[in-house]
Amino acid sequence: MSDPISDMLTRIRNAGGALRPVVEVPHSRIKESIAKILKTSGYVGDVSVDGATAKKTIKIGLKYNGKKIVIEGLKRISKPGLRRYVGATEIPRVRGGLGVAIVSTSEGLMTDVQARKKNLGGELLCYIW
Repeated sequence: MSDPISDMLTRIRNAGGALRPVVEVPHSRIKESIAKILKTSGYVGDVSVDGATAKKTIKIGLKYNGKKIVIEGLKRISKPGLRRYVGATEIPRVRGGLGVAIVSTSEGLMTDVQARKKNLGGELLCYIW
């Protein structure tokens, strides 16, 4: 797999379209951090890491508003073939501030709002709205 973050976002998008209550993705620290950001932002429910050390998985409980998933859209920005880096003043607002951009900074993964407050730039991973 050349892009595991994109695979995670696609699994979430597909599970939401199929009205699944839980989606499982293979574990990595960056995917776990993205899932925790989604939870603190209110886009997903419970996030847990299951399994032994060799075959860990991340279970993400999806949130629904009736028959519609809370996450309206997910878009991968920085890809393995074309990395996208932004400075602290260049971090875009997603949907006029209604969405979240996830930025990989020198202090770890954080939302666009947190990165602007700390005056940090970095790799712009994805948009979620």
